[in-house]
Amino acid sequence: MRRICVFCGSAVGVRPAYADAARGLGRELARRGLGLVYGGGSVGLMGVLADTVLGEGGEVIGVIPGPLAARELAHAGLTKLHVVASMHERKATMVRLSDGFVALPGGLGTLEETLEVLTWAQLGIHGKPVGVLDVEGYWTGLERMLVHAVGEGFVRAEHAALLLFGTSAPELLDRFAAWRAPAVPRAWLDPSQT
Repeated sequence: MRRICVFCGSAVGVRPAYADAARGLGRELARRGLGLVYGGGSVGLMGVLADTVLGEGGEVIGVIPGPLAARELAHAGLTKLHVVASMHERKATMVRLSDGFVALPGGLGTLEETLEVLTWAQLGIHGKPVGVLDVEGYWTGLERMLVHAVGEGFVRAEHAALLLFGTSAPELLDRFAAWRAPAVPRAWLDPSQT
């Protein structure tokens, strides 16, 4: 692995633990020699994370749509900043540049980005690890939702298991280092197999 994409909030949230977790993840990425790919912002957890990795001498690549960059939200001190035309191009570029995906606490965009790359893993579009750093139970509701969706027959257990949960950056990144993409069963795509 060379780079990890991190999805996270453009706000810092109400708990100091969220920013602490962003700093901890940033330090751990730099310690392991892993570059950061992220949304390119200078605010919220995005800014905390980028500043930490940069402060530790690590590589930080931002990917931001032009309209957001124009609002002066783009981080000015990154290793490299890609300014793209749309949110779709942003996500495609982030996926192309990254070897795995971590979600820190964040809002609707963070949730959407995480579920999209998880869906792509389910479909076999990529074989990269996807995980969430569960800071003070922030992602517990998502974990419960996945269990519920499996129980209700909408998500296969092996697909729910594609999302890795960790409570510390070292734990989650160790799981990423050991990750081997499972074979994606295609029978679920065939309606005659259900």
